[in-house]
Amino acid sequence: MPKIKKTPRWQRFVLAFFLFLAIVFFSRGWLYRQLITYKTIGQRAGYSVNDQKLIHYIDQRLGGKKDLDVQSIIQLSLSITAQQLNFTAGRNDVDPNKLVSSKTAHCVGYAAFYASTCNYLFQKINLQDTWVAKHQIGQLNLLGNNIHQYINTPFFKDHDFVTIEHKITGEVFAVDPSLYDYFWIKFVTY
Repeated sequence: MPKIKKTPRWQRFVLAFFLFLAIVFFSRGWLYRQLITYKTIGQRAGYSVNDQKLIHYIDQRLGGKKDLDVQSIIQLSLSITAQQLNFTAGRNDVDPNKLVSSKTAHCVGYAAFYASTCNYLFQKINLQDTWVAKHQIGQLNLLGNNIHQYINTPFFKDHDFVTIEHKITGEVFAVDPSLYDYFWIKFVTY
């Protein structure tokens, strides 16, 4: 009878490690939403989309569709924002009409660009009386603890994100466009 060869311990460890990484990768959104919550501490003024280059780009990505639901608009706006912007910690504009050319932003610019794009699409699809995207100034809480108090830099004193709110029912979706750009996590816990 042939002897069954055992897998060496180091190979089992490597296999288990890669299995663990795969599980974390595919459940990253759920894990993030369980660990991190967003809390509003203020709102920023919104911008209207009026740059012709930006209008043309959004309309081109919309492709003439007129029957999009809110989830589709949220996803399209995230995609447009991620394709147009690159993250930077440096000082830059936050006006989406300027960001379409400069293409670099921090979380404030990402949130402003995303909220403006979302609101433009709501208006284009005639959902502006029902839905609105609001640019939020927030705090991130890790398991209920405000993490901003532990980071001693003015850059991370707060973090901007966006809420998409139904004006009648009060239903709210929360998204972090800069988080989506790097980790593909669509929704956050608000």
